[in-house]
Amino acid sequence: MARSKWGFRPRRVGARVALAVVLCATPAITAAMPATADVGFPNVAVAGFPTPTGKGFWVAYDNGSVIPYGDAKFHGSASGMRLNGPIVGGKAVRDGKGYWLVGNDGGIFTYGSAHFYGSMGGTPVNKPIFSMAATGSSKGYWLVARDGGVFTFGDAKFYGSTGNLALNSPIVGMTAAPNGKGYRMVARDGGVFTFGQAKFLGSLPNRGIAANDVVGMALTPKGKGYWIARKTGQVYAFGNAVKFRDYVASPCDPVTAIFARPGQQGYRLVTRAGATYGFGAYGPSRSGPVVQCVV
Repeated sequence: MARSKWGFRPRRVGARVALAVVLCATPAITAAMPATADVGFPNVAVAGFPTPTGKGFWVAYDNGSVIPYGDAKFHGSASGMRLNGPIVGGKAVRDGKGYWLVGNDGGIFTYGSAHFYGSMGGTPVNKPIFSMAATGSSKGYWLVARDGGVFTFGDAKFYGSTGNLALNSPIVGMTAAPNGKGYRMVARDGGVFTFGQAKFLGSLPNRGIAANDVVGMALTPKGKGYWIARKTGQVYAFGNAVKFRDYVASPCDPVTAIFARPGQQGYRLVTRAGATYGFGAYGPSRSGPVVQCVV
């Protein structure tokens, strides 16, 4: 059974898929895609998270659908549930046998070996939840809101937040230090905020780069570097992160997320439609739906 902030839910036994073709300057999907949720979310891929081996991964959609690739196994999804708000992120358990999904109301959904340690579901927050990070033990997690407010559960410790600051741009991503004793947050303008033992290694404003379309960040294996991705496909490397070539995203299928390959220098970019593009140890490779812009 899958557990959420509302209690136990029946676990799905397979991924729902349907064919979709969208016109009017939007993607034309020519491969299998998750079915639209009954609450009418736009079916946008919002997160990707890898298996421990690096040979597989999951892509999560705002309607709660989860699509596995490679050696990733399907453990259930929130597709078909009547959600209070869209899914905005997810993370895999350390053993690769489960994962969490988080909604923008702070509701947590658990599948497989992932345990429920609490949520913000039903609790008022100043700004919507937008991302999550898990501790190295997988016995806890952090939730971060758009204003940088941080909420801790299980063995996750609080090291600070930007919840009391006036930010130039909202927070769009969070990564935890490998030892679990700190975390970083990245804002939509590429600003980076560090807490605990997570070190500041640079940011887009620090390099004089003006941006308002950053979608997330991903860590190198030992946390001594990170990549910051924009919706255009541009990726910037900091610390010991290796710079790979940029991906030129289609205007109708922009990049929405980035995740790193465990133990190796490489990452995958996730697009709005759920296609992924691998670089470094992940590439060059692609997976997911084929998208064509149709005007």
